Amino acid sequence: MSKPERVLITGIGAVSSLGVGVEPLFAGALAGTSGVRPWPAAEGRWVAATIPDEMALRSMPGLPTNVDRHVTLASLAVREAMSDARLAEFSSAQSERSGVYWGTGVGSAATTESSYARLHGGQRIGPMTVLLAMQNAALAQIALEFGLRGPQLSVSQACASAAAAIGEAMLALRWGRADRIIVGGSEAPVVQGQMQAWEALRVLARRDEGTPEKSCRPFDRRRSGLVLGEGASAFVLERESVALERGARVHAELCGYGNAGDASHYARPDADGQRRAMSLAVRDAGLALAEIGYINAHATATTIGDQTEAAAIRDFFSGSGALPAVSSTKGVHGHTLGAAGALELAITVLALEHGRLPPTAHLEEPDVDGINLLFGEARHMQIEAALSNTFAFGGSNVSLAIRRYRPG
Repeated sequence: MSKPERVLITGIGAVSSLGVGVEPLFAGALAGTSGVRPWPAAEGRWVAATIPDEMALRSMPGLPTNVDRHVTLASLAVREAMSDARLAEFSSAQSERSGVYWGTGVGSAATTESSYARLHGGQRIGPMTVLLAMQNAALAQIALEFGLRGPQLSVSQACASAAAAIGEAMLALRWGRADRIIVGGSEAPVVQGQMQAWEALRVLARRDEGTPEKSCRPFDRRRSGLVLGEGASAFVLERESVALERGARVHAELCGYGNAGDASHYARPDADGQRRAMSLAVRDAGLALAEIGYINAHATATTIGDQTEAAAIRDFFSGSGALPAVSSTKGVHGHTLGAAGALELAITVLALEHGRLPPTAHLEEPDVDGINLLFGEARHMQIEAALSNTFAFGGSNVSLAIRRYRPG
């Protein structure tokens, strides 16, 4: 059997509550600048991490005006990733070897909500509703827009959707099923129905009346729950030989993927499943524990979630002699559900590339121990490898490993 080929990240794009582009996302994560704000803006019953630049979403040439908001976010992120990778048009042969894998948990929330509003208001449902609301709508738009005729995979695995899509894309590229895959995730869940549903589940954060932007506090004893966010992030993944042949700039190597289930509870996380996901990713990457310098934690700012993940990390690295720095960036960009794994991997890649690790924003009173929590200020630190954890309702645990790319 031939040796699997290395997979390189050659393009990154993002749109988040911190702004349009990867630059404001990473800068906000480093500075602890929060994109959380009262929602709806007029009354502010809740807080949410919403996109601040509406005009950028309305002025996108070539994008149908009736697509769902999460599809718009996906297209915006992919456009940046393609530009960053210096890719434009593909030949017919290149198109057939270029695929798209995409993750979303909630999907077309706004389209679904408006359709039910029309139904219960006695109005006719729009003729395009099925196509606009299908779970692979973002994937279809990306493939159409960029002429991607290679393999396709739409992943819906709750909060682990994008992370699983990225991992599966890596596996497909390793074994030559495509030359490149555009992969990522998008989510736009900030609508009335979703907010009320998450509130009914009793996991939403209370609005901090004095400083609403600090309402999401991962790992902090004053936490009150998660803050929903919208956003998207996209990556251009390429086989090493393909990237080097065209002289592509490389951000990092995507080298490990762990996907492990709990099979124990719909909503209660399990430390063993999370530990096994990290173990599988590290083993898949061929990394030693001492090489991992940073973990972008899933930590959503729920007590049981934060404490369970801390226990999983503590157990996994016990006796290793080196504890990686750990932070959660959800305090600044919110919990973007199915897109979380993509947005947080983007931050992790940039942290490794630039040697600057983001702190956990708004963390002042830690209530977990035994892990190397990073908070207060960003840390200047050159690292060789990192993990990005994404753990989902239903017991789906995904961990992705990246490392600094060294040819040869």
